[in-house]
Amino acid sequence: MMTFLRLPLVLLLTGVLGLAGCSVHQPVALYQLDSGNPGQPKATSGMSVLLGPVSVADYLQRETLLQRHKDGSLTASTDGRWAGSLASDIDQLLVRQLAWRLDSPKVMLAPKPANFSPDAQVLLSITRLDSGDGQPAVLDAQWRVLDRRGLVRDNRIVHLEEKHTDGTAAQVQAQGVLLQRLAEQLTAAVKPLANQPALAQEPRKAAPEPAAREDKPKMPLATPIRTDMEIYRF
Repeated sequence: MMTFLRLPLVLLLTGVLGLAGCSVHQPVALYQLDSGNPGQPKATSGMSVLLGPVSVADYLQRETLLQRHKDGSLTASTDGRWAGSLASDIDQLLVRQLAWRLDSPKVMLAPKPANFSPDAQVLLSITRLDSGDGQPAVLDAQWRVLDRRGLVRDNRIVHLEEKHTDGTAAQVQAQGVLLQRLAEQLTAAVKPLANQPALAQEPRKAAPEPAAREDKPKMPLATPIRTDMEIYRF
């Protein structure tokens, strides 16, 4: 009788342990964008640049690492995810790249710090940044560059692609390369603004001279003419 009861209990425990083992998932790899090897700015001063606001498409504002398929659909990666905020990674990568390429420690993220007067401001919108097995990494973005007075000096819509060897790690690396290429374009657009005259030194436009005042013709005074009647000529 005891033997009969013990056998099902052993089988039950074995099944529970087996299910517990199956429920243990393999650890998911975490990824960050590759910022390349930007060096530190060597100059102690340089061009002042304000990066931002930087807007990122809604579908990228998550920790899920997405995979693009041939039909254009997106699915969550099963073997990796972003190690934190992708939008924050993009900001930091671009700041480091711009500071290195401009050789200036005065590259800052929006919002503008107090007492900071940038020589140029970069407004950036990223509408796509993804890849997939058999699909190249793609970056779609639009940027505008403003000068000291807030006037638009450059405006561009860009579409960049980067091939990779498949696999999640290769895809993430390709996306980082795309952002480095974007930083290279932004640097080329910002550099010409380094030679702007300071706002206080800009020549003021001379105030237009007032139009010459035209004297209205005066009404002639009546001159009396002596005749038999008193007649006034005007």
